[in-house]
Amino acid sequence: MVVRRSRGIICAVALGLQSAVAHGADMTVEQVRAALAAAPPSRGADLANRSLAGLDLSHVDFRGANLAGDDLRHTKLVGANLTGANLSGARLNLAWIMGANFTRANLAGAVLETLVASTGMDSRPDEAATFAGANLSGAHIMARFNYDDMRDANFSGASMAADMRNQSMGLIHTEFSSANLTGANFSRAALGHVSFRFAKLVGADFSGASLRDADLTGADLTDANLAGADVAGADFGGAVLTGAKGLDSVKGLDSAKGLARGRQGGSDG
Repeated sequence: MVVRRSRGIICAVALGLQSAVAHGADMTVEQVRAALAAAPPSRGADLANRSLAGLDLSHVDFRGANLAGDDLRHTKLVGANLTGANLSGARLNLAWIMGANFTRANLAGAVLETLVASTGMDSRPDEAATFAGANLSGAHIMARFNYDDMRDANFSGASMAADMRNQSMGLIHTEFSSANLTGANFSRAALGHVSFRFAKLVGADFSGASLRDADLTGADLTDANLAGADVAGADFGGAVLTGAKGLDSVKGLDSAKGLARGRQGGSDG
């Protein structure tokens, strides 16, 4: 209940501050649309290092656009098409991403914290975003990606661990519950307290990652790689119906650190 209330507070803050930051944008919505329309077909529009903070850019087509280093805090990107866009180093704190398409987008080193991923407190499949093949290497992430399509996404070296020094409203952590993370790369990523409940992690690479106290209840780990990962305190689910699946096919499980202290579930459920 505490976590649900904290999500509600985050949504309320986003709604309340949406209009408050719009005046900080360098461009109007009309100017953004004009720049995108004027870009040559061979390459996307160059909007790098701009502030688009607080703008309502819902359903805008940003395919191939250069948004590197942009300030996209509180920006509405609901249903926006960011396929192949360059968002490296961009700040997307409290950006609205319901139904947005980040397929093959470059989000390396970007900041994605407290994203607004649903219209209510609970995630909904019909509001899921798409990050298939996206590059989020080295990104700073604290958000919900429940139900999202994140096949082959690259999270290598990303920082997603919950900050246990600041949890007055309950555990605020990154969530990938029921997300499709088939083939995703989490190598060397900080994943402390991250939720992967019932996520599809077939062939995912967690080599050298920290999964301390992560929740893998019901996750499908078939052919995943846990070589050298720190799984101390990780919850693999203990019951037949909720235990992580495919553990008998996981690579490097014998070299995972802290497995004896983790709670290991069945290999099929």
